[in-house]
Amino acid sequence: MASEGFELIQLKSGHTSLRLVSNRETFHPVIGPEAEARRLHVEQQRLTSRSRTVSPFVIWDVGLGAAANAVAALEALAESPGTVELHSFDHTLAPLRFACDHSEYLMYIRPYRQAIEKLMRTGQVTIGRVVWYLHEADFRQSLEKPDLPSPHAIFYDPYSAASNPEMWTLEHFEKIRRALRDDHPCLLTNYTRSTAIRSTWLLAGFYVGIGVGIGEKDQTTIASNQLELLEQPLTVDWLKQVAASQNSNPLRESGTLYCPMSPTDFAQLRQHPQFT
Repeated sequence: MASEGFELIQLKSGHTSLRLVSNRETFHPVIGPEAEARRLHVEQQRLTSRSRTVSPFVIWDVGLGAAANAVAALEALAESPGTVELHSFDHTLAPLRFACDHSEYLMYIRPYRQAIEKLMRTGQVTIGRVVWYLHEADFRQSLEKPDLPSPHAIFYDPYSAASNPEMWTLEHFEKIRRALRDDHPCLLTNYTRSTAIRSTWLLAGFYVGIGVGIGEKDQTTIASNQLELLEQPLTVDWLKQVAASQNSNPLRESGTLYCPMSPTDFAQLRQHPQFT
């Protein structure tokens, strides 16, 4: 079933998800939207416990898509003792509209369909203790807003670097890192296990660790502005993998991703506080 550039697909797990027809990228492949969102973002970020000590607890949901990550946060935090601000970013609402139109196949959407429709109309909706904000624009532009609150959690879920390279550049992640407040401990979770992306985040000023496995991936990647938040940070031994890799170069606005890292970048990476 396909319309508006998207189609519903049956995953190996038996769950239903969306796929963008133009680039053939599937949302939350293998284990499905609900399970991946909970494991990769909600549980790994320890949202329930971390949100108890901060109010408002701010989440950036980058790449709203069909709202699986946002709904997982809503379900985990609706009864939070404090206020939660959930800021969802996407340049288009097409996948969300498609998901609502096909909510009979996407079980996680069903209980929230009316709230999501209101969110799309008004840009804001309150569910329990969560105030959900919609930013329908290029995230890179939203990032420049002076009133955008610094996050305690970032769900980073845009399309891959192969089809959406502008969301993966070193310059872009440097801007994200500058938007974080040092007195706001923050975790960023993503599905990648790429050496190049991990190098990019480190060079942008993040601390980077090995994230949980999902589906057929034995690991993903987690980053933070504070080293002590990472349960399994990359060690100095990981630099051997960078040196040996043919695909470790960080993606820049003018440059290529799939090549070895330059000696200059490697020297800078070696001096990162995580490895000294």
